[in-house]
Amino acid sequence: MFDQSPTSPPVRTAAPGSPGAFAAARAKGGPPGWPDRVPPPGVRGWQPAAVSWLLDLCPPEYRSHAVLRRHPVALAWLADHHVSAQVESMRQAYRTVRIDLGEALPTGTVTAVLVCLEQEGLRLRAAQRGITLIREVIDGNVFIERL
Repeated sequence: MFDQSPTSPPVRTAAPGSPGAFAAARAKGGPPGWPDRVPPPGVRGWQPAAVSWLLDLCPPEYRSHAVLRRHPVALAWLADHHVSAQVESMRQAYRTVRIDLGEALPTGTVTAVLVCLEQEGLRLRAAQRGITLIREVIDGNVFIERL
């Protein structure tokens, strides 16, 4: 549940410094699944924007820890854990909402709650994909368009 069907082709990575490696990423705003609020890898200012986006996925208290801003790989790791727990929570809520709230809510409301949970789950799965891509770029992978 909450898994997006692959709508775009897979992306392969190339060694840093490959000719034209960033051209496709710049033209499309990053590889498929790249967060909209983060400039593509290789564009000036993408790292601070990525850190800000990752912090937005985490509890607000994470912003008070300078170590997470200095080490984006640690922040991405923590954000991945946090978002994964949220995905599991949405899945559990989706499984049990009819039993837990079926009698407490007016007719039709459970269906609306299920739609809400589904949309939130999809948003969180997209965030997981974005976190994975950011971690790959931090690790030195370069994304190039598949032909």
